[in-house]
Amino acid sequence: MTQSDTNGLEAVVLAAGRGVRFGGGKLLALLDDAPLVAHALRTALLSPVRRVFVAVADPAVRAAVETTARRLKASERLVVVPVENADEGMGASLRTAAAALPDDTTAVFVFLGDMPAIDPATPALLARALKSPHDIVAPLHLGRRGHPVLFGATWLPALRTLSGDEGARALLENAGARLARIPVHDPGIHLDVDRPEDLARAIEGR
Repeated sequence: MTQSDTNGLEAVVLAAGRGVRFGGGKLLALLDDAPLVAHALRTALLSPVRRVFVAVADPAVRAAVETTARRLKASERLVVVPVENADEGMGASLRTAAAALPDDTTAVFVFLGDMPAIDPATPALLARALKSPHDIVAPLHLGRRGHPVLFGATWLPALRTLSGDEGARALLENAGARLARIPVHDPGIHLDVDRPEDLARAIEGR
């Protein structure tokens, strides 16, 4: 992307899930003395984006997100997006957040709130690799795709109509040549915290 294109680059952090497999309260579980969601938000805020739109359902998660943004002196770049039908699944969260994006959005990163270990250099690399609004860019490590995923503006209408619990997976599977897989030296693109043992593994890896 050119510098002018990045002026319309936004980020979404999906943080409206209940964390059922974790036993509840996942996004507020502590990692390095900060809520799990704070790590994903920090990486998003360090990305070359104008703003970060965080999809939330739990008031406690919202408070943690707002506190994190204040501590990072980035409150003016934070947009909290309440998700009323979060029980529908990840599709509802992404649909709601995508609907909140401004009309001049040129591309949008999709981060997951339970992925705390993504190298902040990875989103910048993906942004440089986006060549067209028709493209999707995803990181690749050890032959496996990970997060965050960067969607060009052409994909916004599809993001705004998602449903179910698989998020944008079907879009990625059907993107064909429009999906660019960018190799990165970043194992964090695969580390998501679904269960308590995943958090323990993340703590051990610090």
